[in-house]
Amino acid sequence: METHPLIGQYAPDFELPGVDGEVLHLRPLLSKYQAVVVVIMCNHCPYVQAAIDTLKQIQSDYAGRVQFIGVNPNDDQRYPQDSFANMKIFAQERQLNFPYLRDPTQEVAKGFGAKVTPEVFLLDPQGIVRYAGGVEERYPEQPGSSGLRLALEQFLQHQPVTVTCQAMGCTVKWKAA
Repeated sequence: METHPLIGQYAPDFELPGVDGEVLHLRPLLSKYQAVVVVIMCNHCPYVQAAIDTLKQIQSDYAGRVQFIGVNPNDDQRYPQDSFANMKIFAQERQLNFPYLRDPTQEVAKGFGAKVTPEVFLLDPQGIVRYAGGVEERYPEQPGSSGLRLALEQFLQHQPVTVTCQAMGCTVKWKAA
């Protein structure tokens, strides 16, 4: 499997509005945590819905050391279930334990080279992507083996991240050109 072209490169910085009413800026978070995980996600994708509990559990397990950030870039004109108002409902119903942000221009998702939801990007404190891919290795057929969790373990133990895990999910819903 080929590695994501952003691995070893700087992630795009961003400031995006969150469902909590706050605007979140990536750079200050990088200095507060050992790692930041950006999750390109949405409300309606069954792959996201299947992975949400795993994402919340990993965030909970690494609280204080790692911060997750959900980013929804989907075109909400063609996919109204992914609107900002519906993101707020999704976050509340699913009791998300990490910020959920709207990418209205889709520039953040494009900057990460995201193709599907969910797709995760593990960033070090300098903003360099150390892992890009899926949440779980054998997902969704055999949940329980987490590519993301293994990548976090390697990274937090100051080892090279060698985990590769293909991101599987729904395509990002790009706006028509």
